[in-house]
Amino acid sequence: MTAYEKVRTARNNARPTACDYIGRIFSSFIELHGDRRYRDDKAVIGGIAFLRDMPVTVIGIEKGHTANERIHHSFGSPSPEGYRKALRLMRMSEKFRHPIVTLVDTSGAYCGIGAEERGQGEAIAENLLEMSALSVPIVSLLIGEGGSGGALALALSDRLWMLENSIYSVISPEGCASILWRDGGEAAKAAEALRLTAEDAAELGIADRIIDEELIGTDYFYTKLRDELYEEILSLSSHENIRDERYRRFRAFGEHQKI
Repeated sequence: MTAYEKVRTARNNARPTACDYIGRIFSSFIELHGDRRYRDDKAVIGGIAFLRDMPVTVIGIEKGHTANERIHHSFGSPSPEGYRKALRLMRMSEKFRHPIVTLVDTSGAYCGIGAEERGQGEAIAENLLEMSALSVPIVSLLIGEGGSGGALALALSDRLWMLENSIYSVISPEGCASILWRDGGEAAKAAEALRLTAEDAAELGIADRIIDEELIGTDYFYTKLRDELYEEILSLSSHENIRDERYRRFRAFGEHQKI
């Protein structure tokens, strides 16, 4: 598949969303609502659950499948209150020593005037700052689109796993093409230049693992992913200086491109 074919696959509305993963991987999920400042953002779904016998906090960006679901969830584009809700849950995780699992699938943060007025940039920046200092393990699964800071705000983690046909980029191929060539029709060309595929992210040292999608959506797929997540979190929980390791992980990005 070409890079742009993977972009289209990542955007497919039949693709499993965060709620699908939560329902099939975790048990006893209790959703928690609101940021305690403004409102509950339906683009971000989060709460407490069990990963096998392990209590965890799980936070996902939800797109929905049907047109009505996508409208309800703002097409998976969180507003500031969505990120603040996620931050509230992560702070709760720190208090109760629960590992965190995030499920990322967004074309980017909501860019409306209201979101900007309520501090969209600040909300994303605060998440990045706070996540960098958490002392509990954080594992992020990039299950579809990973667009710009809207995705990074839930992906500053100890481990980033990407599904085979997911993407991770600073801008959409269409937006990049419109800026560089003033022609959104050059999106396929931009997708190649952006190096946004899971393979590219792994080569650059950003993604720690690529998850095969051959059996995506099956019981076997979810069971295997549950067990692998459980083992990964157990391993991370034994690390004594996890914050320092997270710091070094992000500081190492791009080292191979030194001049």
